[in-house]
Amino acid sequence: MNFEELLAFLGRNQMLSLVLAALTVAIVFNEISRLFRGFKVLRPAELTALVNRENALVVDLRPSADFGKGHIPGSKNVQMSQFDPESKQLAPAKALPVVLVCKTGSTASDAAKRLKKAGFTNVFVLDGGIGGWLQADLPLAKGRG
Repeated sequence: MNFEELLAFLGRNQMLSLVLAALTVAIVFNEISRLFRGFKVLRPAELTALVNRENALVVDLRPSADFGKGHIPGSKNVQMSQFDPESKQLAPAKALPVVLVCKTGSTASDAAKRLKKAGFTNVFVLDGGIGGWLQADLPLAKGRG
């Protein structure tokens, strides 16, 4: 296939060509934004290793009722409405890895951006949130702490 045949194909299939171009731009934009977001996304097994190796602080951003029904063992509950990177729970952990957990992972991404702005260097988000943790068939602790 040469360049002229490619141009002829694109001319005959304009809508298909536009969809391909739009998808390509979307994928490139997504990958570039992922590189510059300032935090990393962890799979559940990586979270376990990070807690064991580097004593990571796991912060659960879900409401207290959801936290009480089941949370990652050793995690601390800080509701998003009260989330403050300078709080007495979080400020001492600037040097530690901090892993943020929510229900699906989207709320934790917003909180991770706030931590990065506040000077935290090792910020992570659990991929899929608690749902991802449960899909990996990992245990939850019940109660307040």
